[in-house]
Amino acid sequence: MPPNAAVAVSAPPAGAPKPDRPELTLIHPPPPKPRKREWSPRVWEGMDVFAWLRMLRANGYAVGPRYWYIAGIVGASSVMNLGLRWMLNARFGAQVRETELKGPPIFVIGHWRTGTTLLHELLIRDPRFGFPDMQDCFNPNHALLTNRFFKRHMRWMLPEKRPMDNMLFGWERPQEDEFALALMGLPSTYTDFAFPQRPPMHPGALDLSGLSPAELKNWKRVFLRFLKEVTVRTGKQLVLKSPPHTARVPVLMEMFPDARFVHIVRDPRVVFPSTVNLWKSMARLHGLQNPEWPGLEDKVFREFRTIYDRLEAARPLFKPGRFHELRYEELVQDPLGELARVYDALELDGFDAARPKVNEYLRQNSNYETNKYELKPQQRARVEAEWGDVIRRYGYA
Repeated sequence: MPPNAAVAVSAPPAGAPKPDRPELTLIHPPPPKPRKREWSPRVWEGMDVFAWLRMLRANGYAVGPRYWYIAGIVGASSVMNLGLRWMLNARFGAQVRETELKGPPIFVIGHWRTGTTLLHELLIRDPRFGFPDMQDCFNPNHALLTNRFFKRHMRWMLPEKRPMDNMLFGWERPQEDEFALALMGLPSTYTDFAFPQRPPMHPGALDLSGLSPAELKNWKRVFLRFLKEVTVRTGKQLVLKSPPHTARVPVLMEMFPDARFVHIVRDPRVVFPSTVNLWKSMARLHGLQNPEWPGLEDKVFREFRTIYDRLEAARPLFKPGRFHELRYEELVQDPLGELARVYDALELDGFDAARPKVNEYLRQNSNYETNKYELKPQQRARVEAEWGDVIRRYGYA
């Protein structure tokens, strides 16, 4: 009980046995403990020196003065990462080149904040599946070389939970491969939150439409090499989760003709404020400028449109048994039932074998609570005006 808390002493009812001590009733509960500020490294510390210098140059070297020391840390790390990449190539290069993927990837797609992480977590309970983890995606230049070291000795570097919600963090946790691609210097919309006051570094990166033929060829090469490195570590068929892939279905199907896709949706009126909060959190924790982002809401509206327009245009490309859609609201209501339907629709066997692991995960996370965000009236009006077709398409009208 905190000091200075007021209490009332209540006597036991007549006839009741006398307690050893008076019963205390707290009148003024203690104030909530302030949330502990958790430190975490900047994600850009996983870049090599060439990718780091390209990002600086493309953004006019506009690092804010209060972030200069961070830029210095990233610069030093980037030189070390290049050296470790050379060591990884010497140790594992031939093995990676000769490695074949263990079956076509399974892509979990959907806009940010629609439940892709939850769906990914449920699918990878199946021990047949591998996945890129935090070490793979945040240290892509040397993950194979330093995997054991980071997971054994560097847990202190990461916060316990993600900055935008209450999902657990850790080097062995599943992660978006888009982070790895951005840190390896490929065009990505994720570089936007490094310099939130600058124009986008890669305007056409989300759907790859802004890439030249040479850049697209390099994107495919680097992405495939990354998946091979993860396969060397896991030896399993990969389940991948990255929202930008929702806008890249034609390219992914060209690379992996027999890939499977499971698309999760959520009420856009919930997705909008949650996505705005996501980008604000990333700019605050990983930005190299003051995190004011004057064009943030426009970015969210624009990229939502790109994602759903590109996915809709790609629908005729999906083969039977290679695409399935579900709603987040139904997944959280009946996770086992919805997951069984995913297995059935994608022609995946073995759900009964995976069920105990899924049940264990659900039991361990039964107290998880989602964050709540307010949607202002003017924002709601714009969401329903600009995204109304998506709202109606998925039954949220």
